[in-house]
Amino acid sequence: MNHVVLLGDSIFDNGEYVPPGTSLVELLRAELGTKWKVTLLALDGNLTSDVHDQITRIPLDTTHIIVSCGGNDALMEIDIFNEPAISVREVMGRFSDIRENFRNNYKSILKELSRFKKKIAVCTVYESIPEMESEVLTGLALFNEVILKEAFYFRIPVIDLRLICHDSGHYSEVSPIEPSYFGGKAIVKVILNFLLAKNTKHKKIYI
Repeated sequence: MNHVVLLGDSIFDNGEYVPPGTSLVELLRAELGTKWKVTLLALDGNLTSDVHDQITRIPLDTTHIIVSCGGNDALMEIDIFNEPAISVREVMGRFSDIRENFRNNYKSILKELSRFKKKIAVCTVYESIPEMESEVLTGLALFNEVILKEAFYFRIPVIDLRLICHDSGHYSEVSPIEPSYFGGKAIVKVILNFLLAKNTKHKKIYI
């Protein structure tokens, strides 16, 4: 039996933000049926650094691992947009520090996961969040640049949430930074493309 494990944050653990029975993991289980096991280790609010603890709980019979993290890391840095600066160079220096800190955390996750010799995919951070300031959304590019570069370095396929959750209806009315039922359904569709692909080595980005 195939067994997929979901790691990360509320992109996968969105049960609090959608009607009962319509969380992403429930939609995925319904689509995969009885021939697959689906384990949710992702936890709402977790940072990339928290994924290490999730990794320690990956079941031995796991065949596929999907990771979606980075959004909460970005939220932790949002106050930088209200800080004073005397030059663009100073601002870019601060962003550079944030990017490198995230890179170190993210790379350590992929390095640890690569030892499992399982089929692995990672997700980008979506950037069409309703009512979020354009300057903040632009800042997400720093995090996505890291995710893409490190994923390609480790030869890990990418599920690009930026192209999947592109409409306001993909985001929860309860909390606009979480996937709605429709967002979860759209993400599940692409997850299925990854899980059911015969050869993931030749398809690096799933949308």
